[in-house]
Amino acid sequence: MHEHLIQIPKGSILTKPHTLVINEIFHSIQGESSHMGKPCVFIRLTYCNIRCSYCDTEYAFYEGKEMSIDEIMDVVRGYQCQLVEVTGGEPLFQANVHELLTRLCDEGCEVLLETGGSLDISSVDARVKRIVDFKCPSSNMVKKNLWQNVNYLKAGDEVKFVIGNREDYEWSKQIIKQYKIDQRCPILMSVVFGVLEPITLAEWILEDKLKVRFQLQMHKYIWSPETRGV
Repeated sequence: MHEHLIQIPKGSILTKPHTLVINEIFHSIQGESSHMGKPCVFIRLTYCNIRCSYCDTEYAFYEGKEMSIDEIMDVVRGYQCQLVEVTGGEPLFQANVHELLTRLCDEGCEVLLETGGSLDISSVDARVKRIVDFKCPSSNMVKKNLWQNVNYLKAGDEVKFVIGNREDYEWSKQIIKQYKIDQRCPILMSVVFGVLEPITLAEWILEDKLKVRFQLQMHKYIWSPETRGV
């Protein structure tokens, strides 16, 4: 997936019809969400409109390969795996992602969309499970959260909070309560890898009896945390 890479100029993205800029497509074990542990095809789109302090996919900011949606579908079919996640970067930054999501659903795939919560999710195909990663204070990107997205959450979606410290945790609890997120869809909590010990977050959740799903980034324990394409 990395041959013939193009560099995407800062602040722009290709928008040719039926085309996306793809950083990588790979087959791996789903490391997060309620599908954690299942084989999954990942489609990572290029570019992101935010810059989280702990980002682990900076290589997807500008580096990518222009592919037609037909070409992407052919690659996905080759893995013979019905669980597919579209991620980034920020996948919703490329308008043509909606065509890809619908094509995947029409083909019978179970489709996950991992989005940073800063862009409108309302027009995403209703068959897609949207995993909305609202940004906590330690990300330095709280101001980018688009809170109207809460109104579009459905029971099959998930909201994720990545926790780097106690401030993030307390902030997340307040947000859950303020927006009644626990009444809309399941909630995921995970740690910033290498910053907060998993046992610490687990103990906070148990102490407060939070109705959330604690998760680890399983792929970072199976493979080296720096390994790409997993």
